[in-house]
Amino acid sequence: MFSILIPTFNNLDYLKICVESLKKNSNFDHQIIVHVNQGTDGTLEYLKSTNIEYTYTKENIGMPKALNLASKKSKFNYILISHDDFYYCPEWDIEFEKEINLLNHNKFYFSATMVGAGQVQFNAGQTAQSFNEKKLIKNLENIKTFDFQGTTKCPGLVHIDVWKNLGGWSEEFSPTGGDDTDFAMKLWKHDVRIFKGLGKSLAYHFGSITTRKKDKSLFTYLGSRGNKIFLKKWGLSINFFEKFFLKSGLNKNKKLIFKKYDGPLKNPNKNFIFYLELIEVKIMLLYLTLINFK
Repeated sequence: MFSILIPTFNNLDYLKICVESLKKNSNFDHQIIVHVNQGTDGTLEYLKSTNIEYTYTKENIGMPKALNLASKKSKFNYILISHDDFYYCPEWDIEFEKEINLLNHNKFYFSATMVGAGQVQFNAGQTAQSFNEKKLIKNLENIKTFDFQGTTKCPGLVHIDVWKNLGGWSEEFSPTGGDDTDFAMKLWKHDVRIFKGLGKSLAYHFGSITTRKKDKSLFTYLGSRGNKIFLKKWGLSINFFEKFFLKSGLNKNKKLIFKKYDGPLKNPNKNFIFYLELIEVKIMLLYLTLINFK
């Protein structure tokens, strides 16, 4: 039913958890496509032994290029964007199917709710070795939450026609940083107004395990670089777009904002706060222009 794209970078322990959860907890027969960056940890051998479809590059090409390459193997009408450090909880895909069946068009972006390192705080283990699957499953009904406005970005579902019309993810953001919000902006420009997080579709998230392996300065650099690329490309900052357009994002205390879903999004209310923060964004854009950031 879905073509599930999973980029991975020498993260075999978590990839195994992710793949096995999809096999065990899905109600439909999905296509799993893994993109292997390097794969020096036995990932290739694992995928071959389990007959999982994959694409491969010797070097780490990053998230956007990996997704675009893997998507060429897609055979279903819906693409699910995934990380390799997710555990998909039982009935995760039923909720997506329900939402699809309520619509008579393909202009939507549905996302699951991340548990653990995500929207819902719950500790079922911070590593593959300490993961307590039984504890997670036992508490699922208490963990489920409301449908919310905006998007968690991953796991995220779009129709393949929309994916193709947008050209997938923008590769100028490679290896990563800002690429997921850029995809949301491209959806917005494509007149998508249904950005809906599904409170009953759960995926346990260990929390960017692959990224954590790297020097934290790299993560900071990538985030900063992604923000600059986004600002130069769209004339808006990531935070501004998420706050005023998607009705989500970070508040002043850097905590995620999630409002109950109340229908398709509308153009932002251009009040005093909107223009005040827009002026700040335009000053930042002017600065990037003056320093000739590319």
